[in-house]
Order: sequence, then C-alpha cells, then structure tokens
Amino acid sequence: MKKPIFKMYLVTVLLAGLFSCNSSDEINDTNASATAPFKVINVTTHDGHPFSTGNSKTSLTSKYADNPGGGVMMQAFYWDVPSGGNWWNTIGTKVVAWGNAGIGSIWLPPASKAQNGAFSMGYDPTDYFDFGDYNQNGSVETRFGSKTELVNLITTAHAENIKVYADIVINHNSGGASEANPFTGTNTWTNFTGVASGKFKRTYADFYKNSFGNNDEGAFGGFPDLCHAAPNVQDWLWIRTDGVGKYYKNTMHFDGWRFDYVKGFGPWVVNQWNANVGGFSVGELWDSNVNVLNDWANNANSSVFDFACYYKMNDAFDGNNLNLLTDDMMWKRNPYKAVTFVTNHDTDEIWKKELAYAYILTHEGYPTIFYRDYEEWLNKDKLNNLIWIHNNKATGNTSILYADDDEYIARRNGYNGNPGLIVYLNNSSTWQERWIPTNWANAQIKDFTGNSSWYPTTQGDKWVKIQCPPNSYSVWSLNI
Repeated sequence: MKKPIFKMYLVTVLLAGLFSCNSSDEINDTNASATAPFKVINVTTHDGHPFSTGNSKTSLTSKYADNPGGGVMMQAFYWDVPSGGNWWNTIGTKVVAWGNAGIGSIWLPPASKAQNGAFSMGYDPTDYFDFGDYNQNGSVETRFGSKTELVNLITTAHAENIKVYADIVINHNSGGASEANPFTGTNTWTNFTGVASGKFKRTYADFYKNSFGNNDEGAFGGFPDLCHAAPNVQDWLWIRTDGVGKYYKNTMHFDGWRFDYVKGFGPWVVNQWNANVGGFSVGELWDSNVNVLNDWANNANSSVFDFACYYKMNDAFDGNNLNLLTDDMMWKRNPYKAVTFVTNHDTDEIWKKELAYAYILTHEGYPTIFYRDYEEWLNKDKLNNLIWIHNNKATGNTSILYADDDEYIARRNGYNGNPGLIVYLNNSSTWQERWIPTNWANAQIKDFTGNSSWYPTTQGDKWVKIQCPPNSYSVWSLNI
C-alpha cells in the first residue's frame, strides 16, 4: 500500500505549488521529509572492485575475463535429473546460449562413479577416477553419461568462456566391500582396494575410527567417514600429481570446486586442497550464522554459500518484512567470499523468487542461478535481463537507501568509471514511488528492466524520484 508519509508529501507539494520544484532548498526539505526516518546504511566500504573467481589456465581459448559486475554461476543440475546417461549431453546443448546470456561458470554434480551406479546423483562416491568408463557398481556410464561426454562438455564450455566447477564429495564414501576392522571389532564397509580405476585404494585405516581417533567434525548418514588426517588420504586427495584434485584440474580441466558437506571435516582440509591444487572453491556450510560462515571461509581460504542471505530473503519476501534485508549476511561481512543463491538441489523454500533473484543479481557476492528456475520455472527473459544488469551495472560497494515492510531500495556505488545502479524492490500489491539520493547530478536515468517507463532526471543535489511496480522490481542507472 502507499505510505502515509508519501501521501503527506504529495499534499505538501500541491499546496506549495508545483513551481517549488525549482528551489533546491525546498527540494532538500521535501526529500528529507519523504525518506525520514530512514538513515542511509553504507553496508560495505571496500574500494568497489568486483567479485573475482580468478584466472583459469585450462581454457582452450584463454579468454576468461571478469565482467564489470563479476561473474554469474549456473547450478547445472537438480536432484534426480533424468537417468539414462544423457545429462552431460543435455547441458552441452545449453552452454552456448548460457554463455551468450552472460553465465560465466557452471557447477556440475559429482562426476565420478558412486555406489548406485547409473542411478546415483553422485553423493555416495566409490571411485573418484571412474567418470563413466569402468564397468562397476552395475554400470559403465554414470547417471550423467560417459567420460568422453563429460570431457566434450567441459571443452564446449571453455570454448564459450564458461568455467566448470566440480562437486567434490570427500567427507564420506560408499560402495566399499566388507572387511574385518580391528578398530571397531566388527566388519565395516571400508574396503575400496578393488576400485576399477586402481587409484586411491582405501581400507579401514583411512576411515574413522582408526589410529587417528574416533571421529572428526561430523559423519554423514552412516557412510564410512573419510579420515583426512591419514597420509594416504591426503596424498591421494590433494598432494599427488595424479591424485584427485590435480587430476581433475590438469587432466579433466575443471576450474574449481564446490565442496559438499564441509561441516563434516575441518576447514584446514579445504585450505590444504586450495593451497596444493588451486582453482576457485566454495563450501556448502549449511548454517545461517554469519560468524560461522565467515570464520569457516577465512580458515578454509575459500568462498562459502551465503545461507544467512538465503534465510533472510526467505523471511523478508515471503514473510512480508523487507526490513530484514538490512540484517547481517555473509556478502555484507565478506563480499569476496560469499556465493549467493535463491534455490539449490537441496532446498527450495523461497516463493517470491523473482524478487530474490533481483536482489542477488544486483547485490555483492557471486550469484548462482538454479537450473530449473532458469530453464523451466521462471521467465528466462527476465532472468537474462537481470544477468545483463549484474554483469554490466552491478558495480561498487553498497548503500541501503530505504527499507520498510514492503519496500527496499539499495545503491551500488560504481567502480572504475562504471556508474553502478539503484535497485528498488516492491513487495506490496500497488505501485510505489520514492525520492532517493543518487550519485549522479543533473543526469537522466532509466529503469534497465523496462518495468517502468519513466526517464527522470536527477536534480543538482543528486536526488530523484523513482517508482516500482507491484510485487516486482526496477533497476535504475544512467541512461547511457
């Protein structure tokens, strides 16, 4: 609904006469009245440079370059994608269009053979070096396809200037044979000496409990819990030149890593992987506490998914309280280590997704788009527009200009000659208008989403009135 304070502002203008718009003193008074009592919040104060995923040396064309606004990641799968070994080919048909839309990276599901063979989503890994080329666990191909098809997909993505991230599951294993375990006094499913690739053979000595202790930070679902303190495990995961990390990077040409369930082991594991292997990395630390996320990211020397932002967006948009968007989030605390998202293969709680995507694609961090949102559930043209805005306009540090239950306005302050933007989110059922301070004096601006047809000119004091349609968003910048 319209704000009473805005109605009072309109009455004041009418009584004073429209000619008062020519008086800067009166404009300043009216503008202050229109936005009171909200005080601008300068959320981040860094120099404004964009989020960077680093330079890749695996691209066949060596043409990777960050956009002015940084990158956009596509989660290129969802839970239980069609089985039958055709998923790598399916994604391969889409990467050209994704690259043209401005997608800079794709995150693939765990690519190696898992216990359930052709029916597994890969999160129960057996043989890290079987990409669908060995006959084990009931199939040759994985659920997603063959090694040849995976290599073709990565090559195609690199040709389109798209980086490829591997989902790395190193907390637990599955599919081993039974063996007598002296540490438990029972038989455990920890014998992986028969893996078809012949690489990274494991026994009970490589899983908790063992000579290194009874457990580490966390187990998962009763699966054998890999012991990263064991020299054989460290050697094969990140030290050896033919080990998992370096083989994935240098032979398979993956550009980075999404680490699964990092609550299950210490951040030092990811830190050591990154130090020895390199490449971009992000951890799945399912926790809404910003302190927990930030501490892990710093200790792991890695990015982390911004679950704090995810839960705040859910409460703000679906709970009709956009004031919550002023609360602490990982991207505010540490914008260069925050990967933001609206949905993933594990959780899909936010109903007002268009507002959420407008938020993450105009704010700081590394935004991720979910495959089904892009390809099936939402308006692809609108998402492509937001991707373009992110890549070309979402620059600089962030200031929140206004927030209440159903309105939120923030400003990206620009960087290196790029003017930045102002995003207006409206969670109400009616059009909203508001005066806000910009960084631009006497300049025409426009809404780059096309949701508003206004072309207002900022005043000498840089203030301007903008609008936003109901249950939608607008994104304003210089009309250049």
